[in-house]
Amino acid sequence: MEMMVKKFQQKYARVRDEMGKWDDLQSRLISQFSNAASIVERLQVLGEAKNYGGLQRVPGIKEAVLGKQLEALEMIYFSIKETMKEFHGIVSALDKIARDGGQLLKGGSTPTTHQMRQRIGIKPSLADCLDGLRSIHDMYKSEYLLKSSVISSLTWNCSSSDITALRQLLMDQPNIPRDEVQSIFDVIFAEEIC
Repeated sequence: MEMMVKKFQQKYARVRDEMGKWDDLQSRLISQFSNAASIVERLQVLGEAKNYGGLQRVPGIKEAVLGKQLEALEMIYFSIKETMKEFHGIVSALDKIARDGGQLLKGGSTPTTHQMRQRIGIKPSLADCLDGLRSIHDMYKSEYLLKSSVISSLTWNCSSSDITALRQLLMDQPNIPRDEVQSIFDVIFAEEIC
């Protein structure tokens, strides 16, 4: 059982790497979203001819300016789509790690319920190890789904208040309670803390 816990700790090291990537992507996504939101807010102003002042007399100016803004917005949306693919890749990796943890237990003789809950000293039980992997995957999957929903809600006709609310949702990461994730790691790596 002690060897099995060590194997789970290796899986948790991989989880920690994926979580680090997630944090980097979060910063990138917020920046991309802010850029897209700025253009969306600008489109509403640029859509009205009265906002062009003396430039109204220049033929095709409104269409040209709107066209450039829409091109920029399209490029940002493409970047956001790529970032979301990377988030999905992390969720898939966490899912695979959790499934591999389950397979790890099935690889040898399948442990009994008692063996799954048994602890040796301060080491976590096998059930703790497996439940932690599943919990982390579930939290990150939920957050990915929330991000996807927020991103798809940003359309060219969003109001400023809608954009502010969407930006706040994106920044808060409400489905990943850091203290809960840290407590999972604390249980798995208890021997290293002591």
